[in-house]
Amino acid sequence: QIGGGISSKNCQEWLNKGASKIIVTSAVFNSDGEFLWDELNTLFDKCGGRGKLVLDLSCKKHNGEWVVCMNKWTKLTNLKLSLELFQKLAAYCDEFLIHAADVEGLCKGIEYDLVKELGQWVQLLQSDVKIVYAGGAKSIEDLETVKKLSNGRVDLTFGSSLDIFGGSLVKFDDCIKWNNEQ
Repeated sequence: QIGGGISSKNCQEWLNKGASKIIVTSAVFNSDGEFLWDELNTLFDKCGGRGKLVLDLSCKKHNGEWVVCMNKWTKLTNLKLSLELFQKLAAYCDEFLIHAADVEGLCKGIEYDLVKELGQWVQLLQSDVKIVYAGGAKSIEDLETVKKLSNGRVDLTFGSSLDIFGGSLVKFDDCIKWNNEQ
């Protein structure tokens, strides 16, 4: 999978180079943070359907709601995470990537409430869509925590805490072992 700067103008190039999926965020918003349904439709068509498309709906907590952000998480958009939003967007992708931007890279703990809500929403979707959570993970135990909070419906990705990315809190080999035991 590849993300960062992906748009309808270059998505096919990355798929042709061997990317299994493309991850898009800011490309589906205009500069004012309004969602661009036409751009999503174009991406969907150019990718050959939902199986090659991951939507990054990374968010920040704002006025009690999870609001999708863009431009390296610096700008809030007009989208708020909800069951209705996931129902609409699940027709266009088979995976969502959700960074909890407020805790991303800090290695100080995950956003428990967000993981729990994501688990509830994905259960109600009646879709094969996958949700991957990122942000704040600091120990191998976070894998089990996310599994419990989401009833096994949300996956966790490690970043800054992982040894292969320069972190010292989580060992890649321990992640492999945990996954193999599931």
